[in-house]
This record gives sequence, C-alpha cells and structure tokens, in this order.
Amino acid sequence: MIDPMVSLAFSVYSNKGAYALLLGSGISRAAGIPTGWEITLDLIRKVSKLEGADCEPDPADWYNKQHGASPDYSALLDGLATTPTERQQLLRSYFEPTEDERDQNLKSPTKAHVAIAKLAASGYIRVILTTNFDRLIEKALHDADISPTVISTTDQLKGALPLVHSGVTVIKLHGDYLDTRIKNTGEELLVYDPEMNLLLDRVLDEYGLLVCGWSGEWDTALRKAIERCPVRRFTMYWSTVSELKEKAQSLVDSRQAVVLRVQDANHLFESLVDKVQSLEDMNNPHPLSAKMAAASVKRYIVDPSSKIRLHDLVHEETEKLFREINSPMFGGDEQLEPKEELQKRAVKYRSLCDTLLHILITGCYWGSSEHTRYWTSALQRIADVGSRSGYVYLLKFRRYPALLLLYGAGIASVAAGNYQTLASLLLDTKVKDENSKKVAICSEIYAFAVIENKDRFLPGYEQRTPVSDHLAKELQDLFRDYLPDQEEFGNCFDRFEYLLGLVHADLKRREWKDGWWGPLGRFIWRGRHFGVNIAEQIENEIETTGANWPPLKAGFFGGSLDQVKTAKNKFDKHLSQVSYF
Repeated sequence: MIDPMVSLAFSVYSNKGAYALLLGSGISRAAGIPTGWEITLDLIRKVSKLEGADCEPDPADWYNKQHGASPDYSALLDGLATTPTERQQLLRSYFEPTEDERDQNLKSPTKAHVAIAKLAASGYIRVILTTNFDRLIEKALHDADISPTVISTTDQLKGALPLVHSGVTVIKLHGDYLDTRIKNTGEELLVYDPEMNLLLDRVLDEYGLLVCGWSGEWDTALRKAIERCPVRRFTMYWSTVSELKEKAQSLVDSRQAVVLRVQDANHLFESLVDKVQSLEDMNNPHPLSAKMAAASVKRYIVDPSSKIRLHDLVHEETEKLFREINSPMFGGDEQLEPKEELQKRAVKYRSLCDTLLHILITGCYWGSSEHTRYWTSALQRIADVGSRSGYVYLLKFRRYPALLLLYGAGIASVAAGNYQTLASLLLDTKVKDENSKKVAICSEIYAFAVIENKDRFLPGYEQRTPVSDHLAKELQDLFRDYLPDQEEFGNCFDRFEYLLGLVHADLKRREWKDGWWGPLGRFIWRGRHFGVNIAEQIENEIETTGANWPPLKAGFFGGSLDQVKTAKNKFDKHLSQVSYF
C-alpha cells in the first residue's frame, strides 16, 4: 500500500494551487498559544479573583452558577476591560510574546508555519482556512515575502477579490484576536454568517483539503459546511496524532478522506515540503533542454537579426533562475546539520543552474564583444541576491549559483582565447559588497567567499581546495564539446582561477606579508605536486609578448605592462608563503 504521505505529496504537487489547508488550534499549541476556550477559562479565573471567590475546579460551571449564564468571551472581556484599547492590551498578553517568551521561541511561527509559507511561496497552497485567532500564519507568510489577503469578518468579505484572482488568502473562520467579535463558545460556533457560509462552501467545493490540528468536536457550523459539500473534486486528507473521535471519524467517512497518522504538525508540513521539492527535482528540465538552449545561442550569435531572441532567451532563463534561488526553500535559518544542508543545496543549485550554465558557456566561447552585455547582465542579476537574516554560512552560500556561472563563463572565455569577454566578466560585472557598494565581481565572488576552506563540506574534497576541486568536477562534463581532453580542461581551469586571483589582488591590493592577497585555487597545489605551474606559464607569456599579452590588450591591469608585472610579483609572493598545501 502506498504511504498516504506520498499520496498527499503527489496530490499537492500535481494539482498546484488546488489544495486548501484547514488549520486548528493543534498547529499553534507548539508555539504556546492558548485556545479560545483556554482564554475564556483564564478570564473567568481573573473575574473570580476580583470577586474574591474560588472558581476551581470547574471555572465554567462556577461562572454559570454565579452569573446565570454560560461563559461568553465578549461579555467577559467587557467586564474586565471597558474600552477597546484596554481589551486589545489584555488580549495581546495571550498571543504576543514577551521578551522571555521570544527568547524561548514561544508565540512565534513554528516549523509547521514556516513550511506552510514555503508551500505558499512556491504556489502550491493559496487558501488557508483556520479556526485560530492568532497571527502566526500571517507572520510566517510575511517573513516569506508574501502579503496575504486576510478575511476574518463579514465586512472584509464584501471587498475581497474572488479567490481565483487573489494571491494567498487566509480565512479566519472564528475571527482575529484583536477583534472581540471572535467566535468561541459552543453557541457562537453553531452557525456562521450567510456570507461566510457562501465562501466556505465555495472553498470546500472547489479545493482539496488538508486538515491539521482540528478535532472536529466543537465547531458545529464548520462540520455542517463539510457535510453539505455536494461533490468531491479532490481528495481530503486528515492528519491526526491519535485516534479520531466520533464526529471527526464521521466526517472522514462521509468525505472518504485519507487519514494521515503524524507525529505532529511540524513533521507533517516539513515532510510535505521535502517530498514536493523531491518531485520538483525529478521533474527538472531534461538535460536536452539545456543543450537545445545552447544550440539556440549558437544560431543567434551569428545572426544579427536574432539579437532580440538572444536577449529574450538569456533574460527569461536568468529570471527563472533568480526566482528559484531566491525562494524560501533557500532561506538562512535551516536547522539541519551544516554539512548535510550545504551538500543538499549544492546539488539543488547545480540542477537549477544547468540551462543558464550551458547558455553562458556557449555564448562566452563563441560570442564576441558585442554579446558580452548579455552574459554580464545575467551574472550580475544572479549574484545580487537580496539581504536576509540567518546563519552566515547559509547566507554566504546563496552566491554559489553565481560562482558556478562565473567559473563556467570564465573558463569558456579562456578556452576560446576570448580575453575581452573575460575582462567584461571579471571587471564590468558589478555586484554589491557588504556595504552595498557596487564593485567588480572578482572582488566579491570566489571560492573562499562562498564557503571557507575550513568547512570541508563536500564529501571527497576534505583536503586542499574543496570548493575549487568540486567546481572542476562539476564543470568538466559541460566542456566536453570544447575541451575534451582532461589535461586541456585542467589547464584552462587553472588559468582562469589564477587570473581571477591576480586581478583580485591588483584591484584590492591588500598587503599580506610581502605580497598582495588574492583568492587561491587548485592551481597552487597542482603546480607544486604535479608540475602544472600556471604562474610560470603566464610569466613566460608576459616576458615573450610584453605589451601585446592578450589580457593586457583586452584591458586588464589598465593595459600597463608595469602594472601587471607588479601585481604578479606581489600575488606570487603571497602564494609562495602559503604553506598548507
């Protein structure tokens, strides 16, 4: 039998945007948010204390006998706080964290809320029904750069767009904690306003439903809405941590729902996100798509009438990649073990970059100076990821796609002897530094800037220059049509990395002992242990060609022979003092 969790993932993935969530108090309990009934009981305790009485062991029964009426949320609030401002301040203490609670991560979005926001950001969830008064789901959505439409009263329903035209919509069936009209008592939960019933009927008719944290015991009006839904277009999934009670089981039977036994809401939604992302990975464009894009580039760059097509191809693939790498799935607050998380992201980033990598490698190898603006604009767009909070090592790694693209484009330029293109890539592509100042990309993006050597995060690359070694392996297959010989590819890779370090050293001129610091690459240990000394090769070229050395003629080092000799002398001194290779 197929795991129901797998069925749910397939349903959500295959019917993007067609599933709604029904979230009950169970999803917020982990955050320390009380239920509406728990708040009511606490208010009764406050009333009894003010009246000098003891309401225990049954506060609700005491209130009924003492005041001649069933506990009423609004009446209790009116009795304890006479003005709207006072009522709001009283309610905030139940839903908004104190400093101590914030330190304990209480009354803040849980992992479940964050996972739901990721699904919403990716377009899989667009409608969220909730019986909760809190704003944890809204906060999680805002943290994921989503501004949801929130409907908590019939007044808001009147001006709301149809769901099909809205973005993400949160429907708070019982109201919001800052509105004293919330539904809380058994009598209040018997019926909904006609307008809310109409909206609820539409959602239950047109969307599939995943239920989480809702018992089905107390909300009579919501149960009736589910029971009267005439059709079953999509499967209903009901998650539970224990045996369903009679009323919930009756709903499951009537809707032929699939029951999911889960550990808790956090595990449910994190597992759902992981499985949906796995389905996305398996459905990534076939490698042939990237090869077709590369073939299109070859046609466009030799045809002056195809400039618009070339622009559109590069632009569309760049924007697609930009959206993907800036989605919530690449946030900075993951709790996984660092090496595991980085390895997972490296694989995902590489897959997402494939088509644009093929485009840039092909363009930089075959193109001319008139085409460089396409490659530099793509690089700049991918490199300038927006600011986020989170772990430093994850935030640094957000530039890994730009590093992949820079290496691919740079090696292709070197392989073709196209140093004008290389100069445009390294010098004309401007990205933001830590002070938001625009600087040349070679000043900011290199292996050690993405992840420091000490992290040794990639299996099989625990020594020497792990990121550099990894990049060489990742990129070699992409150069089969240009550099089929492994040694030839290795020499071009080393030449690019050495020039990247040399140009960086010349631009920054950061003193390091007697030299100028610049990023290292695998060229340093290959030169020492295998006799592949790219520094000596370049020195011989400069001595032989002088001012006609191709990189100088392309604009590197201001075209000055003296400047490149000085920079090379300083950079090589820095390299000579690196001892751990």
